[in-house]
Amino acid sequence: MIGQEAVVEALKTVKDPELNVNVVDLGLVYAIQTRENEIDVDMTLTSPACPAGPEILAKAVAALEKIEGVSKANVKMVMTPPWSPARMTDAARDELGIF
Repeated sequence: MIGQEAVVEALKTVKDPELNVNVVDLGLVYAIQTRENEIDVDMTLTSPACPAGPEILAKAVAALEKIEGVSKANVKMVMTPPWSPARMTDAARDELGIF
């Protein structure tokens, strides 16, 4: 079985190219489910019109499929609930200068 910690660590390697902060600390990851050799992730973007969306999605899939034992990563972009800065970690706020 694929561990949640491995999934989170893999997703932390994926950065929003405009903000240069990883998607986990930005609070973009909403749900993670693992089953046998597949991972399902629901994530969002900081804005529905984010031009980096396709790039972030592709990088998330690639990072997840590098985890040992993973044959397929299903990453679904969702817009509900809408993202807000309140979802960010303290580390992300510090990095972006948001207090």
